[in-house]
Amino acid sequence: MGVAAGQCMVIGIGNPERGDDRAGRAVVERLRASPPAGVELRGIAGEAADLVELLEEAHGAYLIDACLSGAKPGTVRRLDLVAKPLDRRDFAASTHGFGLAEAVELARALGQLPAPCVLYAIEGADFAAGAPMSAAVAAAVGEVAERLRAEIEGRG
Repeated sequence: MGVAAGQCMVIGIGNPERGDDRAGRAVVERLRASPPAGVELRGIAGEAADLVELLEEAHGAYLIDACLSGAKPGTVRRLDLVAKPLDRRDFAASTHGFGLAEAVELARALGQLPAPCVLYAIEGADFAAGAPMSAAVAAAVGEVAERLRAEIEGRG
């Protein structure tokens, strides 16, 4: 997959066919219009093996995924995955087979969790097949793209 030396990754996770689950990939698509310098942008469906492989290669990673924790749809949380394990309950409703939390903890156990490793979690509401992204999540996609850009460029 090949990351250039010193390059970090922004990894949007989600299934583009399942409503709010497409949020992570939508953030990556938003950033593609004007990508931050020195960053590789990736979109993945959420397979654990793919994520662990990308984390192994990354020189810092920013993950974006939808979650279902009971918060108001569109709520954005920024979580430092190096500092603290991810709460599996928030990602239990994942449409990905082996959950995000398990993939992150596997990367940690294998010594493959890069630093920094940050998750932007966007609270979703509708993960049904064929559903459109909700208005609240679509608004959060724009917010996360701008927050990420500022953080990566050292303004956040």
